[in-house]
Amino acid sequence: MSFPDLVTFLKERTALAVLPDDILENLVPKLQEQTIPEQETVIEEDTTPTGLYILRSGHLESFSKIQNKTISLLPGTVLNLYALLLNRNAQYTVKTLNESQFWFIPTKEIQELINNYPEITKAFSQQLAEEVDKLSSQLNFEQERQLILRPYLVNKAKRGVIGKSRYAVRLRSQLKQASSSKDSVLIFGEPGLEKDNLAALIHFGSNARREPIIKVDCSKIQASGAELFGRVGGKPGLIEALGQGTLIFNNIQQLPQELLPSIIELVKTNKYTLVNRPGENLVEEKVCLARIIIVSEKNIPALNSVVKNFIKVPPLRVRKEDISEQVKYYINLISRNKCLTKPKTTPEALRKLQTYDFPNNLRELESIVERALIQLQGCTDITEEIVWQSQSKKKQYRLNLLNKYPDLRHFLRSDWYPERLNYGFTFGFFAFIVLILFIAPQNRQENFALNMFWAWWWPLVLIGFPFVGRLWCAVCPFMIYGEITQKLSLWLFPRQLKKWPRHSAEQWGGWFLFGFFALILLWEELWNLENTAYLSACLLLLITAGAMIFSAIFERRFWCRYLCPIGGMNGMFAKLSMTELRAQQGICSAECTTYQCYKGGPQKGEGMATDGCPLYSHPAQLEDNRDCVLCMTCLKACPHRSVEFNLRPPGIELWTTHIAHSYEVALLFLLLNVIFLHRLPEIESYLGWNLHLEKFANHAIISVAVLSLPVLLPLLAHGLIRLLTKVKGKTKSLQFVQIAYGYLPLVLAGNVAHYLRLGLGEGGKIIPVAFATFGLNGNSLPVVIAHPAVIAFLQGVSLIFGVLFSILLTQKIARQPLQLLLPQHLVTITLAIAMWQIIVGT
Repeated sequence: MSFPDLVTFLKERTALAVLPDDILENLVPKLQEQTIPEQETVIEEDTTPTGLYILRSGHLESFSKIQNKTISLLPGTVLNLYALLLNRNAQYTVKTLNESQFWFIPTKEIQELINNYPEITKAFSQQLAEEVDKLSSQLNFEQERQLILRPYLVNKAKRGVIGKSRYAVRLRSQLKQASSSKDSVLIFGEPGLEKDNLAALIHFGSNARREPIIKVDCSKIQASGAELFGRVGGKPGLIEALGQGTLIFNNIQQLPQELLPSIIELVKTNKYTLVNRPGENLVEEKVCLARIIIVSEKNIPALNSVVKNFIKVPPLRVRKEDISEQVKYYINLISRNKCLTKPKTTPEALRKLQTYDFPNNLRELESIVERALIQLQGCTDITEEIVWQSQSKKKQYRLNLLNKYPDLRHFLRSDWYPERLNYGFTFGFFAFIVLILFIAPQNRQENFALNMFWAWWWPLVLIGFPFVGRLWCAVCPFMIYGEITQKLSLWLFPRQLKKWPRHSAEQWGGWFLFGFFALILLWEELWNLENTAYLSACLLLLITAGAMIFSAIFERRFWCRYLCPIGGMNGMFAKLSMTELRAQQGICSAECTTYQCYKGGPQKGEGMATDGCPLYSHPAQLEDNRDCVLCMTCLKACPHRSVEFNLRPPGIELWTTHIAHSYEVALLFLLLNVIFLHRLPEIESYLGWNLHLEKFANHAIISVAVLSLPVLLPLLAHGLIRLLTKVKGKTKSLQFVQIAYGYLPLVLAGNVAHYLRLGLGEGGKIIPVAFATFGLNGNSLPVVIAHPAVIAFLQGVSLIFGVLFSILLTQKIARQPLQLLLPQHLVTITLAIAMWQIIVGT
């Protein structure tokens, strides 16, 4: 650029245009050309200026700590002018954004020029005075601003999102997306998830990272909102002082309710109104320049509709895969802060942590790790013995019998259970029993198979429910023949078995087994199956045929899960069991990728090769005992020792994790009604009626009526409970299908009491009956039976315990005052008295 052109450039494009031409003509020869590459610091704030810079071409960025903002500079900008005139340090930091060309005059030469031409100082004196006033005003405002913001400032984010799980990856992606704009953000999640730290990550990852960020505890905000919005005629509020920074509303659910509409309006429109005294005129709305980030532990629908970005933070219990990384981080952090040697964490300790649900999430995990480090006492490893935490609700009052008794674990994982037992004994023995039922004498006194079915099997299965749940299903002959049919049919006709129609089965399967069971009970009553051997054999073959047919059509045990009437009864009563099979959700989610217990697969580690759960149930997802037949396939398949066989309070799932089903309630009351059906002669005798039961039509009509009427009392009781609920203005009562499970112990006790007569009165005659089956005289053989008084005592005890446990279970399920549930308790006692009269009284 020529000399005249350079003078013209200075006069037209720079702040030096106020100087006379002669000074500019003396200044131009002193200019030196400089080229500075991109991302280089040209001037450093608070340092002595090296000279005067005039930007010829390029793009610069200037940042001042005092003004706390960044400015882009264009060609023609004069740098260090006022610092050189006032002989002060540089007032800002300047960096090149791309390669830039400058004209430069060293400090010594510019000072000589100022001394030789006093007009320079005079020309800029007016501008200097204005700049000083402006700077003084900015300093005063900045001091007041810092004073207002200081108690709320967040200096940095404590940590990033730790972990490699899909939940951690998705959370990092959501934070990155939220930081790319200034739109409002709602961060929602459980306590202890460090949601305020995530808010800080959004701010410090955004372009506004140089702006201040403050966190306001909503529980401490005044109901007027004065500290937020400011008062008319008073000092600025936090929003005005914050400028273009970030405002975090921490725990918005604790905000005073009268302030919530103002916050919603602020988020929606970015406008707010200063707080004024009552009676004063409304003031003009002000614009909020800050980004709003809301942190909440509760869902607030009014906020959801106005916030632009919604981030739901996953709890730690679903991020078990990240626990290992989290533990390493906390160990490093705490060890550094406390000057400790970093220990290692054993796999057993990690596995123990992964089995826990962490209700207080990351905060609780950090506390557990810190406590473990304190307890180390010179040890080099964190072991499972020094990692302890509160028990989750699902793990409370549980004792894992597999850990307590290793021999039990060894047996249940062996070939003996249940394969060898089923195919080596049950398979052949069942065929033998059915044969005996057909060809031997047809009454219980001369047919040991009939005696075994009604005097042994029924009482033992009913008594076993409170102890081992659906254990019978693991050795059930019906499904053994079903599995054999399935394997044989696939060998003869290779094909792909049908997938389960789950939706239809869930909707109608329960009603099918209910109807099937009702027909079986009527058949039993009208044709006297208890004392007719060939009909009992037909019943066994009918159920076996169902298992075989559906096993040839569908994969695995479709019949067992959805259609078997005995399985439906077993699954319902199994909910009262004091044992359960479950898996540790933490280990399953953190370590398992193959789901061999559910899907099946080859041997892996200590996990055996299996075909997967026959009922398609994942042990970690079980909420009750209904869909677990205790076949122990999952225990054998699991390579991570996640499966547990727990001792627990009987029926605990009914008031914790249980899901009610209407068809199951119908089955429950069917089994209640059948107690009275079994005792029709006793009812006839007690009432002094002559029902002419010897006539088939009368017997059939009365049987259907008895199989239907007793349920009316529980329905009436529930109607009274609903009425009392409305009269007393209480909260909404439970649905009938939920509270009806309170009768389950009474129903089980009533059926046990009924079959005790056969079990204790005839079961002990099995040896002489076996001889009589084959035409031999067994009168001299030993007989072990109970005295009728003993039987009556045990029947009465069963009913008393049934009443007590029904009342207790009803209270636990409903969680309502005793007086409100009194109608159901009275019906429970009434039904028990009726059973006593017809079972014990006779």
